[in-house]
Amino acid sequence: MTSLSRRAFVTAATASLLVSCAGQETGRPTTARPSGTPPPSRSSAKAAARALGRSVPVELRIPAIGVDTPVMRLGLAADGSMQVPPIEADDRAGWYRHSPTPGQVGPSVILGHVTVGAYGDGVFRRLAELGRGDRVVARLENGTSAEFAVTSVRTVAKADFPTEAVYGDVDRPELRLITCGGPRGGSGYPDNVIVFAALGSASP
Repeated sequence: MTSLSRRAFVTAATASLLVSCAGQETGRPTTARPSGTPPPSRSSAKAAARALGRSVPVELRIPAIGVDTPVMRLGLAADGSMQVPPIEADDRAGWYRHSPTPGQVGPSVILGHVTVGAYGDGVFRRLAELGRGDRVVARLENGTSAEFAVTSVRTVAKADFPTEAVYGDVDRPELRLITCGGPRGGSGYPDNVIVFAALGSASP
């Protein structure tokens, strides 16, 4: 990750992050540490051998919950928060472009809506149903695929968003899938659903 990308990643994680789910915020992390590729001394030989080169994700498939979506690129909004996919009928997931690409060492971040207003269900509507070991496949721009296995699924209150766990440095390629969660009320969704996954394999 370049120094510019690292600064942008930290900015988004440190600021009051507003990830909209049909117009509702999903969390307000208050602390963070730089994230991305850790120093070589922290990377295990196994992780280094499995890591892929940088290539932008273009498609995401999660067979267990029927997700097969194009992936758009997201950056920072004018207020310093992370952008989110637009609210539209053709709902898509979005990869935060200042995070590692899927398969690089570090936490690659992909966002999706749980609902999209009048259009109904969002692409990540069933994200909370995933379980340990479920496959998540990211198709990359260079034609390869990075296959991840879910390691955990957490539903957390927005006020308790686990910034360090989501954005903190890790010594292997990992994936974070984030959406809204909990029962929807007048003020929106009270929780976030966060899927943690680790790279299992790559294929052409």
